[in-house]
Amino acid sequence: MFERVVYSELNSRQQENYNFQKVAARMADYGFNCLRLTDDWQGADFIACHIDGETFLKVQLKGRLVIDKKYLGKGIHIAFVLGDDCYVYDHDALVRHLDANGLIGAESVTWHEKGLRSWPSPPSWALTYLSEYRI
Repeated sequence: MFERVVYSELNSRQQENYNFQKVAARMADYGFNCLRLTDDWQGADFIACHIDGETFLKVQLKGRLVIDKKYLGKGIHIAFVLGDDCYVYDHDALVRHLDANGLIGAESVTWHEKGLRSWPSPPSWALTYLSEYRI
């Protein structure tokens, strides 16, 4: 009856549901209750409410490390699963870090012209930066 699914064989909607469940379960370990939204609300796929009653995160669920200009200034956190690890990072803080350290690059057409940049496999600098956001 219980047979593990092969993630790559899931369609995109199934992968999104799978990722949400993985992230929500991990966030529960840190005192968050995750409420899935039926549509993107202010850029968020779900809201993470902490047991302290004061912390609320607007979270966009992704399949990889990503920055997108449409999320700038919206207080968005990005969540993605990488192997057995889960990352939930402050989008704007990452963009500031990339700018301050020259990690986007002037030649990045995807960022400078299209307003989007993603990394299917995060480079070592990204994993170092994201270590504080690993849950």
